Amino acid sequence: MAPRTDSQTSATMSDTSGESSIDPIFHILRLIPFSFLRPPRLRLKLPSFTLPSPMTVFALILLTYFLVISGFVYDVIVEPPGIGSTQDPVTGTIRPVVFMSGRVNGQYIIEGLSSGFMFVMGGIGIIMLDLALDKNRAKSVKASYATAGVTSIVIGYVMSMLFIRIKIPGYLH
Repeated sequence: MAPRTDSQTSATMSDTSGESSIDPIFHILRLIPFSFLRPPRLRLKLPSFTLPSPMTVFALILLTYFLVISGFVYDVIVEPPGIGSTQDPVTGTIRPVVFMSGRVNGQYIIEGLSSGFMFVMGGIGIIMLDLALDKNRAKSVKASYATAGVTSIVIGYVMSMLFIRIKIPGYLH
């Protein structure tokens, strides 16, 4: 047998696995319908997608971060109540409870959302501090960004520590 040339080798490789099949039924099923049927000529246009704006991407990432940090997956799987309740031992009245005290691995829905909001507020504070470093802004705008950023970070940190102390009594004492 004579050696193959490059054109014969590439033509053989370009064949699909179906054309090199030795099954005669496969060939019949493949050839018979197209001997009397003709596929339609479709004039389909490929859809053109435009990239979303950077602010849209940022908003989606921030929303995803908020949902993950808030424990959204936990809330969907476990389905905890939105807010808890406890009975006052002195008066016997029922009062609402926002934090599931003493349980580190459990949370009410409001507890998760409020904690997630504090983390997001701290992150936005860091972004504001970054915006305050822009050289093309006026000094008053830079000072406003810096003040708002530091305030957001401090409030987020203090409230998160307060939440931890409510959640775990005696933590860091």
